Amino acid sequence: MRQSNYQGALQQPVGSGFNAKSTAAEVMQGLNLSGKTAIVTGGHTGIGLETTKRLAEAGASVVVLARDIEKARQNLAGIKDVTIAEMDFMVPDSIDAFADQFIASAKPLHLLINNAGIMWVPLRRDARGIESQLATNYLGHYHLTARLFPALKKANGARVINLSSLGHQFGDFNFEDPNFLHHAYETLQAYGQSKTATNLFSLELDQLAKEFKVRAYAVHPGSIGGTELAREASLEQFQQLGYLDANGNMKPEVAAQLKTIPQGAATTVWCATSALLDEIGGVYCEDVEVAKLATGDSVEASGVKAYSLDEHRAKKLWRLSEELTGVYFEF
Repeated sequence: MRQSNYQGALQQPVGSGFNAKSTAAEVMQGLNLSGKTAIVTGGHTGIGLETTKRLAEAGASVVVLARDIEKARQNLAGIKDVTIAEMDFMVPDSIDAFADQFIASAKPLHLLINNAGIMWVPLRRDARGIESQLATNYLGHYHLTARLFPALKKANGARVINLSSLGHQFGDFNFEDPNFLHHAYETLQAYGQSKTATNLFSLELDQLAKEFKVRAYAVHPGSIGGTELAREASLEQFQQLGYLDANGNMKPEVAAQLKTIPQGAATTVWCATSALLDEIGGVYCEDVEVAKLATGDSVEASGVKAYSLDEHRAKKLWRLSEELTGVYFEF
């Protein structure tokens, strides 16, 4: 069996030739995706919209999944070969409805970009009782990927890109109480847990799916200016984290570290298309490169924590995900 990324065995840069300042357009330059089908969740805003634009520009047929169809139509107007479908990760039935429709089309799926996400939200639960950040950022994408897996296998060479975050360093996955039923809810802890889950999912999915020529990757896009991710965050939350000064202005050193939206989408499209990753999967990537392991005990400026690449945790999360959703992959 080919080497896995359990315990971060493959977390070493591969020499992409790009960097943190590279844009999605630069990464995609000269690539031809004609005949390929891609699905992008939340592909109508922020880095998802930039991802959609670049994939379509390269010739791919892109399906964008959105909660707000009218907003998606407005934002995607004028982009060729893009279709829009309604889906809400807080409504599991909507995941099944879309998946049933796509599978019925008999189309192969070459790229699944699990991009949609939320952050800084108060405690909410989906129809299954799942905490909303876990439901939206991870479990809904697990559900969608499982239901679309027959189409991914049909592509005879597919990739699943799961949007993670440096925020996975906020904490490990809480297997005892993932839905905050017995301990106090803290929004960043919930966000971190959802992104740790994303890393573990990417790790195990790649291990199980690579024999079907389906590879999986976790992507940290960077800290991005101009997205809607923080639309529910309060001024006080940003001040507590040291992002804003007492007057509510962004500190210069923080602003200097922000990426633009085109830079933020670069790692996504690199993981979706780079030949350097043909024989490597289950890795966590950032700055258009395979990231290094973060070995410290506290939150670091870059890298991936080993607990989010742990084989035992990955397998345990997979079983829990099956139990919570009642959805299973067709291996």
